[in-house]
Amino acid sequence: MSSELTHFNEQGRARMVDVSDKEVTKRTATAETAVRMAASTLARIKAGTVGKGDVLAVAQVAGVMAAKKTADWIPMCHPLPLTGIDIAFRDNGTDELTVEATVRTTGKTGVEMEALTAVSAAALTVYDMCKALQKDMLIGPTRLVSKTGGKSGDYNAGQS
Repeated sequence: MSSELTHFNEQGRARMVDVSDKEVTKRTATAETAVRMAASTLARIKAGTVGKGDVLAVAQVAGVMAAKKTADWIPMCHPLPLTGIDIAFRDNGTDELTVEATVRTTGKTGVEMEALTAVSAAALTVYDMCKALQKDMLIGPTRLVSKTGGKSGDYNAGQS
């Protein structure tokens, strides 16, 4: 891992990194987060009986929208032409819903922040739609699961 901080100029002030000379490559990133809740809340989500509507459908759209708007939320992110966004959900059968996002592009910089933003927005949407049922839901941990492409190469969480 490089110790050089590339997001600072010679005056020590924050800057957006210039990616003009970087290679265009296929890039992907997958991130995940969890929403822990009461078993009854998860059962209502799965049954589609939450009063605000289809929680997973709305959360999926929120995740896609957030990935597309990441550069508007995260100051030093480059606006990217995303070529694919997939939001998936799985649960442990009792009290935890996992949100996973895979984001793809062909470009000069990676899509890790887009994947992390997507799962965060989807999880927050689950919370928003279910808060009338339960206010003490927990979100997290949120993490990058994997990435491919770019100068730094591939990354897979848990693999050395």
